[in-house]
Amino acid sequence: MIPVTEFRQFSEQQPAFRVLKPWWDVFTDYLSVAMLMIGVFGCTLQVMQDKIICLPKRVQPAQNHSSLSNVSQAVISATPLPPPKPSPTNPATVEMKGLKTDLDLQQYSFINQMCYERALHWYAKYFPYLVLIHTLVFMLCSNFWFKFPGSSSKIEHFISILGKCFDSPWTTRALSEVSGEDSEEKDNRKNNMNRSSTIQSGPEGNLVKSQSLKSIPEKFVVDKSAAGALDKKEGEQAKALFEKVKKFRLHVEEGDILYAMYVRQTVLKVIKFLIIIAYNSALVSKVQFTVDCNVDIQDMTGYKNFSCNHTMAHLFSKLSFCYLCFVSIYGLTCLYTLYWLFYRSLREYSFEYVRQETGIDDIPDVKNDFAFMLHMIDQYDPLYSKRFAVFLSEVSENKLKQLNLNNEWTPDKLRQKLQTNAHNRLELPLIMLSGLPDTVFEITELQSLKLEIIKNVMIPATIAQLDNLQELCLHQCSVKIHSAALSFLKENLKVLSVKFDDMRELPPWMYGLRNLEELYLVGSLSHDISKNVTLESLRDLKSLKILSIKSNVSKIPQAVVDVSSHLQKMCVHNDGTKLVMLNNLKKMTNLTELELVHCDLERIPHAVFSLLSLQELDLKENNLKSIEEIVSFQHLRKLTVLKLWYNSIAYIPEHIKKLTSLERLFFSHNKVEVLPSHLFLCNKIRYLDLSYNDIRFIPPEIGVLQSLQYFSITCNKVESLPDELYFCKKLKTLKIGKNSLSVLSPKIGNLLFLSYLDIKGNHFEVLPPELGDCRALKRAGLVVEDALFETLPSDVREQMKAD
Repeated sequence: MIPVTEFRQFSEQQPAFRVLKPWWDVFTDYLSVAMLMIGVFGCTLQVMQDKIICLPKRVQPAQNHSSLSNVSQAVISATPLPPPKPSPTNPATVEMKGLKTDLDLQQYSFINQMCYERALHWYAKYFPYLVLIHTLVFMLCSNFWFKFPGSSSKIEHFISILGKCFDSPWTTRALSEVSGEDSEEKDNRKNNMNRSSTIQSGPEGNLVKSQSLKSIPEKFVVDKSAAGALDKKEGEQAKALFEKVKKFRLHVEEGDILYAMYVRQTVLKVIKFLIIIAYNSALVSKVQFTVDCNVDIQDMTGYKNFSCNHTMAHLFSKLSFCYLCFVSIYGLTCLYTLYWLFYRSLREYSFEYVRQETGIDDIPDVKNDFAFMLHMIDQYDPLYSKRFAVFLSEVSENKLKQLNLNNEWTPDKLRQKLQTNAHNRLELPLIMLSGLPDTVFEITELQSLKLEIIKNVMIPATIAQLDNLQELCLHQCSVKIHSAALSFLKENLKVLSVKFDDMRELPPWMYGLRNLEELYLVGSLSHDISKNVTLESLRDLKSLKILSIKSNVSKIPQAVVDVSSHLQKMCVHNDGTKLVMLNNLKKMTNLTELELVHCDLERIPHAVFSLLSLQELDLKENNLKSIEEIVSFQHLRKLTVLKLWYNSIAYIPEHIKKLTSLERLFFSHNKVEVLPSHLFLCNKIRYLDLSYNDIRFIPPEIGVLQSLQYFSITCNKVESLPDELYFCKKLKTLKIGKNSLSVLSPKIGNLLFLSYLDIKGNHFEVLPPELGDCRALKRAGLVVEDALFETLPSDVREQMKAD
C-alpha cells in the first residue's frame, strides 16, 4: 500500500505555526487525514487487485437448422451432466464441469480491460483518485497562507517574536509588578494545566518535555523566582524585543494580506465542499456491483455481450458514503469559520481585557494583520496575547529601560564622572541617556545634578536622599516629578537651569520652588512666540535673586515684575533679537547687576538710569554707536562695573568723568580712535580694557590711575607709551601686543607687581634688562617672541625661568 507519510509535504508546516491554528483548523486537518486515508486505501486497491471480471453472454439460437443444430450441440455440450452414480466398477467421483467458452487467459484479460474502459462508469473508476485529489486540495488550501512568501515571512517573524516575548523573564516580572502576584500565578497555573498532557516522566524520574511540546514556542514555563532578578543580558534582550515589536507592528499594520488570504482560502474550501457534495450525491449510485458490457470484439473473441462484476463496487460504495459524511462535516466546519470571520471585525484588536486585568493602561489597540494574528492566537491560548501585550506598553518599556540603566550605571561608575562646576559645586553630568538611573540617588555627596538631552525623566521620591543637592540643570529634557520629590526640591533647591526648544517644555513645577535663588532659562523661540512670550506667575519664587533669560524674546516677560522687589541680578542674552519695551526694568529697584547682551540696542535704555542700586551694567554685543546718555550714569552712585564691549562706539564722551565710582571699564572691540583724557579722572578704575580699537595715542593722564591693576590696549595702533603709565605701580597685567611699538621703556622695572606682560606683535628689537626688576614676572607670564626673549641678559632669563 502507499504510505500516508508520502503526502505529508502537502500539509506540512513549521511546528511553531500551530499556535495560529484554531480548533476548527486542527479539526479539519484530522478530517483531511481521514479522507486522505480513504483515497490512499482506494487507490491502493485499484493498483493491487483486479478492477473488473467479465464473462460472455449466451446468444439466442438462430432459425436455420444448422445454426440450431450447432447451438443445440453447444448447449448440450455446455449443459452440465449429472454426476454418474458410483458403481462397484467405478467408485471414484466424476469431475464437475461448467459452461465452456473456448476463451484463453489472454482473451479474458483483454475483455476485462475493454469492459473496464468502455462500460464502467467514470465515477466508479476514478472515485479513489478524486478523493485523493480533493483531499490534497483541501490540505493545500488550509496551509497555503503558511507557504505563500508574502504571508509566511510575516508569520515566521511574528511567531519568533511571540515565542521570545512569552519566554522572556521580563514579561513575568512586568506582570507581577503591575498586576500583582496572584493574577500571574493564576495564569501560570492555567497554562500549566493546559500543558499537563505534554509532560511525561523521564527515565530518571525527572520531568521532561514531550516531542510535541518542544516543537512549539509555548514550551517553556517561566520560573518566576528566576525571573525576579533580571540580569544585564536578559535586560538587553528584552530591550531588543521592544524595538523588534515596534518595527514589526509598523510593518504588519500597513496591510491585511494575512486576513484576506485566510478568508479567500476558506471561501475556496466552502465552494469546493459544495461542488463535491453536489456531484458525489448524484453519482454515488453509479457504483454498481454488476455491469453489462457491449463491445464489438466478436472477431477477436467470438462474443459481443458480456456480464461483468466490479469487484470493489461494494467497498467503494461504502467508502463513498463515508467520504460524503467526512466532507459534510468538513464543509460545515468551514461554514462556521466563515461565520467567525465575518461575525466581527478581525482587523481590529482591543487589549481592553488585558488592560483591566493587568492594570497596564497604555497598551494600544492594533489593527489589520497584527490584529488578525492576535485573534488567531486567542483561539489557541489567550495567555499569549496577555504576555505579548507587555511589549506594546511604554510603561513596561520605561521600567525595563530603568532597570537596564541601573545595571549599567552603578554608583561607582557615576562617582567617576563627578566634577566641580563653575559654581564650585560637586556636579554629576549625565548626557543622552535613556532615562535617569536610580543609582544617582545613592551618591549622597552630590551637590549639582546636570541632565542633558534625556527624554522622559522621572524624578522619584528617593531624591530626598541627596541632602546636599542644591543645583539642578535640565537641558532639553522632558521631566516629570513625584509629589514627594517636589516637596524636597521646594525646600532644598537653590539653582535651577532649564534649556528648552519650546516654552511648553518649561516644567510647570518650577514656579513653586519657594527657596530657589537662581533661575537660568535658555532656549530659542519661534518668531511669533518671541513677540508674546509669557511665563506663569513667579510670585511664589520669594527667594529668587538671579534671573537669566538666554533666548530671543522681544520684551521682558511681565511675570518678572512679580520678583522685582527682591531680584538682584537680571540677565537677558537675546541672540540678536531687538529688545524693546524695557519699562519693566524701572520696577526692579533692588537690581544690582543687569546684563542686556546681544539685544540689538542702539541706545542705552533710559529705564537703566532709574536703577539706583545698580552696581554692574553689561551691554555687550549690541549696536551702540553713541553713548551720550552716559551722563545720566552720574545718578547711579553705586555703579562700579560698566561693560560696553563688542559694539560700534566711535568715541568716549567727556561726561564719563562723572562716573567717579567706576572701578572696571570694558571698552574692547569698538571703533574708538581717540582716548579722552577725561577718562582718567575716574581715578578708582582698577580694570581698563581698551583692546581691539583704533587708538593711536595714550594720554599721559593715565598716570593718575594709581589703583590700576589691569590695562589692555591689545590690537590697536599705538606707537608709543607714555612714561606716566609706569606710575601705576599696582599694575599686575599689561597687554600691549599687536601695536606699532618699537621701544619698551626701561621704566617698566618700576612695576614691581607685574605678573603678566603681553608685548608680542610689535616692532621691538631688544628688551630692556630692567624687566628683571619685575620680580613677579615669570617666563610663563611673558608673551613675547622667542628671539626677542633671547635679547635679555642670561641672568634675567634664568630668573624668569626659575619657579
